Amino acid sequence: MKISYNWIKQYIEIDWDAVKTGELLTDLGLEVEGIETFESLKGGLKGVVTGRVLDVAKHPNADKLSITKVDLGDGNPVQIVCGAPNVAAGQVVPVATVGTILYDNDKEFKIKKGKIRGEESLGMICAEDELGLGDSHEGIMVFEADTPIGKPLKDILGIETDEVFEIGLTPNRADAMSHLGTARDLKVGLAHLGIDAKYNMPSVSAFSIDIRQRPIQIEIDDPKRCPRYVGITIKGVKVAPSPQWLQNRLRAIGLSPINNIVDITNYVMHDVGQPLHAFDEQKIYGKKIIVKTAEKGDKLVTLDGVERVLDPEDLIIYNEKAPMVIAGVFGGIDSGITDETTDIFLESAYFNPVSVRKTAKRHGLNTDSSFRFERGIDPDLTKYALKRAVVLIKEIAGAEAVTDMIDEYPNPIQSHQVSITYDYMNTLIGNKIDKNVIKNILASLEIKINSETENGLNLTIPAYRVDVTRPADIVEEILRVYGYNNIDFSTKVNASVEASDPFDSYRLENIVADQLRANGFAEIMSNSLTTPKYIELSGAVNDKSTVKILNPLSQDLSVLRQSMLFSGLESVLYNANRKKTDLKLFEFGKVYNQYGEGKYVENKHMSMFVTGNIFNENWITKAQKTDYFYLKGMIEAVLQRFGIKNYNVKPSANTDLSDAIQIEVNKKKIVDLGKVSKKILKSFGLTADVFFADINWGNLHEAARKNAGVKYTEIPKFPSVRRDLALEVDKHINFKDLYDTAFDTERKLLVGVDLFDVYEGDKMPEGKKSYALSFILQDKFKTLNDKQIDKTMKKILLNFEKKFEVKLRR
Repeated sequence: MKISYNWIKQYIEIDWDAVKTGELLTDLGLEVEGIETFESLKGGLKGVVTGRVLDVAKHPNADKLSITKVDLGDGNPVQIVCGAPNVAAGQVVPVATVGTILYDNDKEFKIKKGKIRGEESLGMICAEDELGLGDSHEGIMVFEADTPIGKPLKDILGIETDEVFEIGLTPNRADAMSHLGTARDLKVGLAHLGIDAKYNMPSVSAFSIDIRQRPIQIEIDDPKRCPRYVGITIKGVKVAPSPQWLQNRLRAIGLSPINNIVDITNYVMHDVGQPLHAFDEQKIYGKKIIVKTAEKGDKLVTLDGVERVLDPEDLIIYNEKAPMVIAGVFGGIDSGITDETTDIFLESAYFNPVSVRKTAKRHGLNTDSSFRFERGIDPDLTKYALKRAVVLIKEIAGAEAVTDMIDEYPNPIQSHQVSITYDYMNTLIGNKIDKNVIKNILASLEIKINSETENGLNLTIPAYRVDVTRPADIVEEILRVYGYNNIDFSTKVNASVEASDPFDSYRLENIVADQLRANGFAEIMSNSLTTPKYIELSGAVNDKSTVKILNPLSQDLSVLRQSMLFSGLESVLYNANRKKTDLKLFEFGKVYNQYGEGKYVENKHMSMFVTGNIFNENWITKAQKTDYFYLKGMIEAVLQRFGIKNYNVKPSANTDLSDAIQIEVNKKKIVDLGKVSKKILKSFGLTADVFFADINWGNLHEAARKNAGVKYTEIPKFPSVRRDLALEVDKHINFKDLYDTAFDTERKLLVGVDLFDVYEGDKMPEGKKSYALSFILQDKFKTLNDKQIDKTMKKILLNFEKKFEVKLRR
């Protein structure tokens, strides 16, 4: 935000240099990021003064040159050689003195003491093009005879030099979005320093109604979105360029002047923070203003020439026939001011900040008007701002106010009331500030003290401070004026040691992350906001459970994710497009669901993705593709890390995965695991298989806690024995079924079962496959003999035959 120092000085009398003032503004929370010099004319005509030509004589060595004597007002006339044909004694002329720098676009030249054709010349009498004041070079400029001499030309012509603050305004400081607001803060800061700076609010006493005609009717259909609307009709307007002072004000803050009416509305907006809009009164069909939400299908061509389809949630200014303006955001091209406009209707309103912000985002617009409305303006300033604009229009455009000011304000906005105790202030600040200092600061901030007790204050906040609604906000206001640098703090650091929870969720996350990184996985972080298009793609997420964003940044980020799958696949695709095809990724994040009206649930999950090769190909290791079993092994390693050994594996109903299983602990699902479906991979443009695991972190955390405690066993003193069985089994039988049955049969001596070969070739009967299993037997207290071993193996085989109808292969 740009703030003109000259403009501020209209409000407050201050003679500080801009740097010092900028430091105070920064201390007050209006951070000055830079100070620029503005000159309405490049160079500001520094060194150019008025002088009177006393004498003109012909140059002895040049027919077209003259030797002049010029009085510069200091009693020491100087000789200047001049080539202008119109120079004459008695004229008051502009003189660039020795040392002056003049500019010709980007070029500059310095006036030096020298000789021209042998005659001394101590300056230059200038034409208007040499000063940058015009294009004429027919002769020197000549002023009225009574023009004071020796005066800087910039003062005679009103050339302005200004210093402009670039302020990094935080979103909460809506009150400071104007020169009035900045000057108001500056007054507060000066008052705290003991400087009683005079603060002058521009007078609107010149406001008057010249004649009374029938006013434009105003009808507010939606007072929630438009609490206040003020308007007045002005006739006899002469649309023309603005006077120089007004153009200088606008140019200083980076605005281009357009015409006097538009410039005045812009000036008042940047002056007091109230956006205004001027309609061509002849284009208000039916002489009626209707403030309402858009009708379905309505369109409006805005000032930028773009036809916009209006949303039913947009607040629009209508006439009796058609929409004219997107309220608080952008004007329509058909109702705006043109060079032919003679009568105008001037609007000053307060629009709901949320409504304006949503409308501006929907249409991709960011205007000076919406910038202010969406942050919250002063509802009590609408009438004053309109009067200020009317006074300027009457003065500059020669117009007449022909109707009373219509002020529709059915439900006045009430000021906030806040109660605060001194103890709360002292606790939050960490220091005790004198009560009188606090009250003086509050008074300078125009925060009214309604009542005071020994313990605290009851306060009324001015309407323009929309960000001050809580006791903490009051403390912040006091502190920014008192000065954060003035708060004493101790160099002593107090610390206490608390016993940490060994099963803290974040601690377990770090353990898993370390384990996966050690196995070549990389952690990713993806956005929780996603596109609703994935809902159509997925069979595992439900549209009714989708959490939708009320004010999305874009349609692609308009819902919260219900699954970690799609955001992770975006990372896989991003890497694949950059030739990174061997990927092992994991992520901790949240998924979001809505169950019924207003019942929102978020759950923490961990996702894992593997695709491509397990290891990079090299001379000693052949490339090996990642697969279902590799990912399953990684998950089992995580479970074992937390002491979880007893779990069940079942088919999963997750339709986003093929060959999907789920792992349960204590009947709670911990993991969904499988290969991402071809349909989903195709939609992402991925050709390689991607294996995905979705871990419910909350359930895993709970299971890990239940398996708490360090468990260890002594290394056995007696040897173990291995026996192998080759079994013919039905194809639907899983190793896990045989594994569980073996341990159910023999719990005392059996310590391990492994599958070391699977055969499904043409030598096997149809519907059958061969499993080669190894069994490890061991007694903790003695050496096993053949009789015990054979008995145990027969018992296991018998149970296999009964339960699964297996056959022993010979």
